[in-house]
Amino acid sequence: MSAWLQVLAVWLKEVDYSRVVHLASCTLEDNYVEALRACHTGISLELRALAVQLYLKIDRIQQADEQVKAMSAADDDSTLTQLATAWVNLYLGGAKVEEAFFIFQELGDKYNWTTRLLNGSAVCNMRMGRWEEAEQQLMEAFEKDAKSADTLANLVTTCLHLGKATSRYNTQLKAVAPAHILVQRNESADEAFRNAASAFEVSA
Repeated sequence: MSAWLQVLAVWLKEVDYSRVVHLASCTLEDNYVEALRACHTGISLELRALAVQLYLKIDRIQQADEQVKAMSAADDDSTLTQLATAWVNLYLGGAKVEEAFFIFQELGDKYNWTTRLLNGSAVCNMRMGRWEEAEQQLMEAFEKDAKSADTLANLVTTCLHLGKATSRYNTQLKAVAPAHILVQRNESADEAFRNAASAFEVSA
């Protein structure tokens, strides 16, 4: 168990869930078992929302949906409940994507259009094939935070679908989040191309 997990274990005994949520969100080093164990020590909306994210990361949609239902039963109007509902709906796809879109729209109009809300709404547009609308929202998110890895990755995907250049956003994404899965995939593809080219040169 890492030092962070040891600290988490101590804080769990103190039942300070705000710190638990922060620690579990920011650390845990992809240790989803320990993260979910931390979430299930309490019934706060924060812990349940974190559990939803973790279940979606490991493709456990049924368990994520169960957490959302529990959140709705506790406080259906909570912003966290609405966000968790949108996450699950976006994952489910189909008609649920539009429901997720309306949730992001409502939260953005009601409160403030943050980078995360803009990305959530943009991903909904992407899933519904509305690439121009997605690009517009992502550019707004980019203006708010040019170092957001989510925004940069989604811009790369959107630009590819619109036939636009992606080099600028790829370069920035590599600079701010070198471990991002999109960066790793691009590097793997580049390496495979170099190896193939090298083998061709040798055989030639």
